[in-house]
Amino acid sequence: MTTTIQSKLPNVGTTIFSIMSQLSIQNEAINLGQGYPDFDPDRKLIELVNQAMLDGYNQYPQLAGYKDLLTGISEKIQKLYGHVYSPETEITVTSGATEALMSSILALCGSGDEVIIIEPFYDLYLPAVQLAGATPVVVSMDPPTTTDNNYRINWDKVRDAISSRTRLIILNTPHNPTTMVLKDADLNELESIVNKYGIHIISDEVYEHIVFGDNKHLSMCSRPALANKSVVISSFGKTYHVTGWKIGYCAAPQHLMTEIRKVHQFAVFTVSTPMQVALSHFVNNPSTYENLSSFYEEKKNYLADQLQQHTPLKPYSSEGSFFLLASYSDYSDLNEYDFCHWLTTKHRVTTIPLSAFYCSPTAKTSNHGLIRLCFAKDIKTLDEAVNRLKSL
Repeated sequence: MTTTIQSKLPNVGTTIFSIMSQLSIQNEAINLGQGYPDFDPDRKLIELVNQAMLDGYNQYPQLAGYKDLLTGISEKIQKLYGHVYSPETEITVTSGATEALMSSILALCGSGDEVIIIEPFYDLYLPAVQLAGATPVVVSMDPPTTTDNNYRINWDKVRDAISSRTRLIILNTPHNPTTMVLKDADLNELESIVNKYGIHIISDEVYEHIVFGDNKHLSMCSRPALANKSVVISSFGKTYHVTGWKIGYCAAPQHLMTEIRKVHQFAVFTVSTPMQVALSHFVNNPSTYENLSSFYEEKKNYLADQLQQHTPLKPYSSEGSFFLLASYSDYSDLNEYDFCHWLTTKHRVTTIPLSAFYCSPTAKTSNHGLIRLCFAKDIKTLDEAVNRLKSL
């Protein structure tokens, strides 16, 4: 007898990142699509991992994480944002920010609940909500009207989307893919919503140390009313150029973290010990992250200037993250996916269509003639990409 398996994610196929990366390899393209650095982390961090292994840190740590790392995370958050999380009960080290997001979403919503997701969105949010059995309610941002502007959350639309079944709002700042950074006015709006409706927040803050110009990162835990209703998530991979290590963390009030740890326990149980030990020596050293914004801003400005001078692509203002949006609408009327496909196959530079971060990538309302480029690359890589794009 043949048994038919009913897919829990029938509309999910291969991610745009896998598609474009494979296309990039096939065409020997410069990959500015997927968001990871192509340079090595601090040599000292690698040496600390090696030393931890030699020192015998090779067995399971406790479920929530290595004690010294939990303490270090707590102290760092207090120093930066003024909120105190208990390392024993309110912080968990996770297998990347991905697992922190998945465990948090699975723990805090379920059948009959609604979760507000801001569009465009990082591709994990929607399927995670669906796997939890909840219903995603998508609210679109207002797109920029000029290259000096950015996407903005329309809080009136958010309020209109709230119902008696709304349990969570998922937010991301600095935002991938739009690079938008939440401002004080945004947190004011959010605070009024939380106070009125009692909704919880999952705040994806993996690019917390990568903000540009006069912008600053405003964590949900920087305001008591929001901290009490939020799960704050960050990533060591983004901060220390070690995305392949897959180590992140989440922080939340104890009653929320208790539920998140229940899922975490059966998803991964715990996370690589020697890497946690190594990171515990880095987490409270400000010199390991305080220059990250200027480090990436230099790369961002360089790529934007080169695109502006030598190509028909028009770079948009980037407020944070290690991404840059660029418009090709004056050059081509192709939709975003087709343009990125053509750019990879004909000019051997890979980017990501912004439409891939929408529920309906082929819809006209999802296509604004914008592509996302990652500048977390060596200058030689950026130079080679621009040289190829000059042929446009």
